Amino acid sequence: MSSPTPTSPSAQVRTARTAVFVAFAVNGAAFAAFASRVPDVKFQLGLSAGELGLTLLAASAGSVLGLPLSGGLVHRFGAARTLLGAAAVQAVGFVGLGLGVDALHNRAAVMAGLFLVGIGTGIFDVGMNLEGAAVERALRRAIMPHFHAAFSGGTVVSALIGAGLSFLHVPIVAHLVGVVVLMACVVPWFLRAFLPREVEVGDDGEQSSGKAGLGAAWREPRTLLIGVVVLAAAFTEGTANDWVAVALSDGYSLPRWAGVLGFAVFLTAMTAGRLLGTRLLDRHGRVPVLRIMFVAAVAGCLLVVFGGPWLAFVGAAVWGVGASLGFPVGMSAAADDPRRAAARMSVVSTIGYTAFLGGPPLLGFLGDHVGVLESLLVVGAMAVVALLVLPSVREPQTAATDEVRSTR
Repeated sequence: MSSPTPTSPSAQVRTARTAVFVAFAVNGAAFAAFASRVPDVKFQLGLSAGELGLTLLAASAGSVLGLPLSGGLVHRFGAARTLLGAAAVQAVGFVGLGLGVDALHNRAAVMAGLFLVGIGTGIFDVGMNLEGAAVERALRRAIMPHFHAAFSGGTVVSALIGAGLSFLHVPIVAHLVGVVVLMACVVPWFLRAFLPREVEVGDDGEQSSGKAGLGAAWREPRTLLIGVVVLAAAFTEGTANDWVAVALSDGYSLPRWAGVLGFAVFLTAMTAGRLLGTRLLDRHGRVPVLRIMFVAAVAGCLLVVFGGPWLAFVGAAVWGVGASLGFPVGMSAAADDPRRAAARMSVVSTIGYTAFLGGPPLLGFLGDHVGVLESLLVVGAMAVVALLVLPSVREPQTAATDEVRSTR
């Protein structure tokens, strides 16, 4: 039976698309709400840099635990119910975190709250990416980078709000309780707009067996290679998030505000790349576009390290564009077969998020020995690894795919 001719998306799909946009933006805002108050946490608890790093590791540990569980949960309960549960875990973690800082002044309580936030965030992340992939399949065109741009937009707005609240000395617990109230109002609304849960058909025409297949997904070479691409993309993005501002200010003796400006340039360019890159993906396919993007990320990194203080800002912009599409495209590739999407995306996310867990300590170690600016060169090595395994993300060559691309 031939594939149907692509038509305009139904009202249900359009509503679901809006709901996924909101989900990504809310998750980004929730993440940045705490991240924007980290300096306040450090000050109020009297932590050293090393103690702060170990404290924040609790959130990463929670995410690493939550990510492998997420695929099975989504497969069993559906994306909407899983995200509702994840949001509840996040909410408990935020309240515990705020009380741990402002009321108890207890580092262990803060770490317990962060651990719950990490678990909820990891599960929420996989669930919203799976729903985004389902909407993308229904639309029959690349849309996942737009969702990740919504996440970036949510982080920027929330970080600005957090900076203002920090300036006004608003208690952390009041800030995070406000986030919980916002989530309680918004999350149930957008979850109701998700696509209905139905029996899905896989690449080979077989219906879902009802099993998540997580163990089998860990033994699939293509899934593991997609995970490596996502790992490299996450490292390319996360390194800039953590270190560009510090590298510019320390490496070129610039004021701290100038380093933050370079970071803002990177974020703006990355968001623009996600908004504008979908047309390139539809027209040229994933592999050619990502090949150019990873090369651009390396070129931008080299400009930041060797270009001097002025070209470094140009490099930050090029790096941002180059880092924009790898992560969302990897999520889409993991979900190409809807029957196995939950398990595969769980595996890919687990592999990819190790970059956020191991990246900061690695860059910190290299920065102590060769300098923060020069340590950024490790991004180039990761990009080369990604370039070698890029064919793993190639989209399935279906009649519908070819027809859609031929019309663009």
